[in-house]
Amino acid sequence: MTSRRVLVIDDSNTIRRSAEIFLKQGGHEVLLAEDGFDALAKVNDVQPDLIFCDILMPRLDGYQTCAIIKRNEKYSSIPVVMLSSKDGVFDKARGRMVGSQDYLTKPFTKDQLLQAVQQFGYANQGAV
Repeated sequence: MTSRRVLVIDDSNTIRRSAEIFLKQGGHEVLLAEDGFDALAKVNDVQPDLIFCDILMPRLDGYQTCAIIKRNEKYSSIPVVMLSSKDGVFDKARGRMVGSQDYLTKPFTKDQLLQAVQQFGYANQGAV
């Protein structure tokens, strides 16, 4: 399996750290951002292969962050998987409306995280 560059955006240090550990165990390069503004700068700098984005964050929430990324032609092909502690139908639908590929409920398992990378982390391959 090829290593992917994965960006994890979450205002919770615990969630960021556990995602980082799981993804590194899966052989992936991990970048961390604690909010949407931090994430947008990192997306521009490193152009990740996949983004995990928390929904509830201060300043710029996950929906706004995802929408901004998807509106930019340069980054619109990067898959975004929303993260939330709520497993609501409304949240999933709203995530799809702003362009996210999938939705993981927190706390997630290592398998769920690596499965998402396997499923979506190759969508951006070949993109310039």
